[in-house]
Amino acid sequence: MEVVWHGNYTRYLEIARCALLDCIEYDYPRMRDSGFAWPVIDMRIKFIRPLLFKQRIRVHATLTEYENRLKMEFLITDAATGDKLSKAYTTQVAVDMKTHEMCFVSPAVLREKLADYQQKKNAINQTPAPGMFS
Repeated sequence: MEVVWHGNYTRYLEIARCALLDCIEYDYPRMRDSGFAWPVIDMRIKFIRPLLFKQRIRVHATLTEYENRLKMEFLITDAATGDKLSKAYTTQVAVDMKTHEMCFVSPAVLREKLADYQQKKNAINQTPAPGMFS
């Protein structure tokens, strides 16, 4: 049918999420090492136009909430035209790996990583809007 299976969208979001977490130097191994797991508890995808086989796409991830949870918003566009194809968001919460209890406030380590990332972005004059990380 020449259309990408809808289940693949989750993989595309995960690749973009991992790239953003790498940028803030708080990827999954660092999360584990800091004592927290961050499971996805909610995910929504709006399919605007279908992705086609062999179509080149861009997936842009933006961290929009981080004080009590990690909420990332995603925009999938056609790489050649920039046409909007899909938008999505995921929500993750911190879970203490020792107690298996959900944290109602994001751990200090996340806020420290985001502050360091923001400082680096400010140093090269590419400051995102306040409270936004991408």
